[in-house]
Amino acid sequence: MSQYPRYAVYFVPSADSTLYRFGAGLIGYDAYSGQPLPFSEGIESEIDGWKQFTADPRKYGFHATLKAPISLAPGKTEDELVAAMSDFAQTPRAIPVIAPTVRGISSFVAITPNDFCAELQKLADDCVIAFDQFRAPLTTADRERRNVSALNKRQVAYLDRWGYPYVLEEFRFHMTLAGSLPAERRAPVLDLLQQRFGALELKSISIDRLALLRQNDASSGFTLISLWPLRATV
Repeated sequence: MSQYPRYAVYFVPSADSTLYRFGAGLIGYDAYSGQPLPFSEGIESEIDGWKQFTADPRKYGFHATLKAPISLAPGKTEDELVAAMSDFAQTPRAIPVIAPTVRGISSFVAITPNDFCAELQKLADDCVIAFDQFRAPLTTADRERRNVSALNKRQVAYLDRWGYPYVLEEFRFHMTLAGSLPAERRAPVLDLLQQRFGALELKSISIDRLALLRQNDASSGFTLISLWPLRATV
């Protein structure tokens, strides 16, 4: 089983941004404060079962994963991880900018880039590799929980090497708005969320920061503990 606390490296929009208010309001949780939020106006009446559909995303907060949740390796500390992330953020890089769209991914709904972004892929790859020294080895129980039989060969290899199957070539940037939906509910929920997102008229998202979040135990949500702006190349 996972050891707590667990840590995750995410992209989390600024707390006062239109994007963050939109996503956090939909899932009903503020990762900055670690407190529940009222759901966005009207969403529960428009989508029956909305609280249930957002139960899983609510635990993680509104975010995009760059390094999936880890327990710390023996001998590693939170302070050391914080220092490593601070150093990483100071390394100049091209800041990824994406044109966002709302799509269905498997059985859930998320904000994703409309097109492939090489700078974003590199940022995600670099996060996976740079912070892997802090990851405790994958336990047998955690590996079994991943339902290995449903993964392709490369995903299994990445799970065993990096502790998570959806990295490097298997990575797909996404910011979840609704968790797993029954097949018959996916199209109407997707349509409604696309309409709501479209009303924001948000043409681009700059992936310009890194956030470190901590989950203290299995029943608590991930809470933001540190945030760093990424340093842009001149």
